[in-house]
Order: sequence, then structure tokens, then C-alpha cells
Amino acid sequence: MTDFARRAREAMQARGVSTRQLARELKYDPGCLSRVLNGRQRPSQQLADALDRFLGADGTLTDATTAPDEPSAGFPEEPSGVDGEIAHMRATIDHLVAHDNRYGGDEIASAAVRVWRSAQHRLDNGAIPEPRRGDYLASAAEVAELAGWLLFDADQQDASRTATLEAHMLARHAGDRSMERFALTNLAMQDVEVDRPGEFLRIADELLSHPRIPPRIALLARLRRGRALACMGEHRRALDDLGTARAALQDSITPRDPAWTWWVNDCELSGHEGEALLALGDADAAVPKMERAAELSAAFRPEGRGTLYYQVSLVQAYTVARAWRECASALDAIPPKLGLISSGRNRRHLRTALRAVGRHPGTPTHLSELARDIASSHLTAA
Repeated sequence: MTDFARRAREAMQARGVSTRQLARELKYDPGCLSRVLNGRQRPSQQLADALDRFLGADGTLTDATTAPDEPSAGFPEEPSGVDGEIAHMRATIDHLVAHDNRYGGDEIASAAVRVWRSAQHRLDNGAIPEPRRGDYLASAAEVAELAGWLLFDADQQDASRTATLEAHMLARHAGDRSMERFALTNLAMQDVEVDRPGEFLRIADELLSHPRIPPRIALLARLRRGRALACMGEHRRALDDLGTARAALQDSITPRDPAWTWWVNDCELSGHEGEALLALGDADAAVPKMERAAELSAAFRPEGRGTLYYQVSLVQAYTVARAWRECASALDAIPPKLGLISSGRNRRHLRTALRAVGRHPGTPTHLSELARDIASSHLTAA
């Protein structure tokens, strides 16, 4: 058993928490969690952080993921050949996801693209033997999906779409229905970013038409469809889908839900509800949803990329709602994060928010000046 697994089990025993209870509370796949707790799988940094917080381990679990003696305490040396390449892809995914959640995708998107392109090249050249091709395809699909997400966060939208479409194709060839659906949800997410609500809606409808779709994916599809309908001004239908998604959130993740749906939580849903309400012109209803998303994100990772995103979204909502004091407070919290987080999408959203503050006819003078100061000090070189 690894040092991390031993410490985690000790903390669980002290709290009287079972693996199944822990999986339910963290909205995490029980099988993956069991492998981590038995030392058969290395935890991602975000899982380690979540376990540390929930179990009150005071940083010992977070520290254990980077302990220098951990590889020799339970993880074999990386295999060679195709198995080694698959192991490298999976280790790369864990590392880049942890980095992105904290610091954004700008500086690491190219690394994910290189790993994906290398795997794609070997597949195209027929260099992967048939017995291992399925696993290799699945790993390549996951790397391509990650590359698509990082490019999306870096605001390289055309490249992101290409990578995500490739991830969808690779997953389909691998027979990995879960990753195929993940790629579709990411395409839908990008559609709202670049104002393609029609395709957004078609993808959500396609996902919901699949027989026996896992509950968390159905929830996410309804959430995506609600956003698309809001962008199209379909007020009643948008709220119906968002309400259905909110009701479904009360159910814990089931064994049929893929591990990647761990992030489909109250924070995610509240943020989408707020943005949909804002698109529908109901800023007063959007504000508390945005505040809830910002609060939950800050509780999970105060200095993370997601916290900056929701802080910028709050500025937009407060501006439309003419909540000037709250808008000033939200703006004051943003500059310290810009020095740590490198995310092109967040910077673009911030530029839009700052322009809205400056152009709103009711904006107090001091707030307009604050918006200009932030733009000139932090965004001119970006």
C-alpha cells in the first residue's frame, strides 16, 4: 500500500467514513476511488485535495501525492513499449489537469497537443499492434479531449474544435462510449462560447436520445440544452431543463456514471443557471446563482482558474443588475489572481466585463476608473 493510501485510510477510519460514503460525498466513481485507496492507482491532485479537505487531513494527503518516496513505496517503474506510452499518456493527463485547475491552460495546451499528435502519428502509421490498439486508442482519445479543453481555455477556439472532434472520433474507434459522450459535451460547451446555439441544442438532444444514458450525463445534457435555449431566448423551455437538471443533482453518482462526471456538481450547475438567467435578461435572479458558484469554487480552490472565471461572471451580473458596491468588491478581487492564472478565455471574458462596466450609463465614476486601471495594468500585454 502506498503512503497516500495508508494516510487516507487512517483518516477515513478516524472519521468513520466508508469508501462508498466517501465516493457519494465527493461525487467520485467508487471503483476509481477504491483503486486509489488500495494503492493500485495514483490519485489525481484534485482528488487528493478533495480527500484532504473532506477528511480534515490538514494537508497531509495533498503532500503525500508529491512525497519523494512514493514511487518506490508501491508504484512499479513505468513499463516500456506500447504499455509505457499508454502509461505516459495517462500520467501526462493527471499532471496537466492538476496544473490547469490551478493555473489555466495557456502555457500547457501545446504540451497536450504534442502528446496527442505523437499518439495520432503512431496510430496513423500502423505502429500499434492489434492486441493493444483498443487501449491505445482510448488513451489517445483522452489526451485529445484534454488538448481540446486546454486549447478552449487558452481561447484557441478553432484548434480546440479540431482536437475535440478528433477525440470524439478516436473514442468511437476505441469503443469508449463514455469518452465519446465527454467529447460531445465539450463541443456543446464550446458552441455557447462561440455563439452556435443551434449545434449546441442538437448535441444535447442527441445525448438525451441515447438509450440508458448514465444519469450524470443526462443531467449535463439537460444543463447544456438549458443554456442553448436561453441563448435562443426560449425562456420557459430553458428554465424547465435547468430545473430538471437541478432536481437530478440531488441523486449521488451511480455506478453507471463515468468518473469524469465528478465535476458535475452544485458549483457547475449554479454557474450555468446564473449565465442562462443573465442571457434571458433576469439579472436579479442570476446574481444569487453566480454568487453561489463563486462561493463554492472559492471553497474548493481559492486561487484556482475556476474561481477567477466565476469572479469575472459576477462582475458581469452585478453590472447588469446595477449592484455597484458589489461590483467594485468583485473587481478588487480579480487583479491578484491575474498574476497566477494564465487563461486566454478568462482574459477575454474579463475584457468584455470591463467594457460593460465602462459603458454602462449608470456606472459610478470611481468604478469606471477601476475598470480602466485593471484593463491597462493587466490586459494590455495579453
